[in-house]
Amino acid sequence: MKVTLHGVRGSIPSPLKNKEYKEKALEILHHFSHSSFSNTGDLKSFWQTLPPHLRYTAGGDTTCVSVVSDSGKTYVIDFGTGARSLGDDLVPKILSSKENFILDVFITHTHWDHIQAIPFFKPIYFPNVTIRFHSPYQDLEDRLIRQMDKEYFPITFHSTSSKKEFHLFQPGDVLELEDGRVQVEVHPLKHPGNSYAYKFIENNKRFIFATDAEFTGEDLEYIRGISTFFEKVELLVLDSQYTLDESFAKFDWGHTAYTMAVNIATQWKVKNLVLTHHEPAYDDKKVFGIWEEALEHKSHLHSSKVKIHLAREGMSFKI
Repeated sequence: MKVTLHGVRGSIPSPLKNKEYKEKALEILHHFSHSSFSNTGDLKSFWQTLPPHLRYTAGGDTTCVSVVSDSGKTYVIDFGTGARSLGDDLVPKILSSKENFILDVFITHTHWDHIQAIPFFKPIYFPNVTIRFHSPYQDLEDRLIRQMDKEYFPITFHSTSSKKEFHLFQPGDVLELEDGRVQVEVHPLKHPGNSYAYKFIENNKRFIFATDAEFTGEDLEYIRGISTFFEKVELLVLDSQYTLDESFAKFDWGHTAYTMAVNIATQWKVKNLVLTHHEPAYDDKKVFGIWEEALEHKSHLHSSKVKIHLAREGMSFKI
């Protein structure tokens, strides 16, 4: 399966500001002026010498993930603002589809930053599209209707042309898709108003998406108790919005410190950990600095073999 991150910010979209763009550009020019590269033909090689926060941007869109199975079928997790570009990418497939286009969507929770792109997700306006919403929320349909009430948006949820289905998906259930070749499981997380992790399994490869989750040092017994769901997965994309100091100042806000994310990924023997749900107030230099600090923290955990990645918009993993 292929996992792609379309939005990795937490709480609210945070596009690149002009000031940050200028600072990045000036820093890149400074690096070039002090490098051994002398002409534009060397630019690609020069680019690879830049520090990560200058080579990349983490991105400003809020949470959305796509999972493409080996058969080519697309599944979606959450409708943060990253879903807008995903929807654009799906339009050619919808237009070329000779049959009803079925899209299975999994909702972690309904805080704004995880559902706010639904009105801007183009597939919802196609009559040959059926969107099947899966979640543990019995009232999910009502929540999505309220978000698109005429007081807040000019087009109501059910006036869009696609067909919608709502399927209750509870912890302990195993959802079998594609004749059982893909299985999905769900697990509750600690977050105000509730949130849920989803695990996708295909060909004995496992991917877990666990955003908006608070794990602290006080949860060690709980962390051990849920290890059967999380342990030894190939890919874990995990909430790591806070620094350690912030996690104390914002206790019970429902997010995890990056140090704790590394600790529990190590305990669960995860192969690849992706730090996500970045603090919207942080610029790229701060976000990539947190990644470097996470790598440093891991170096002190001598038993840790987990590979640590920083979530960036457009980043993909093939597992």
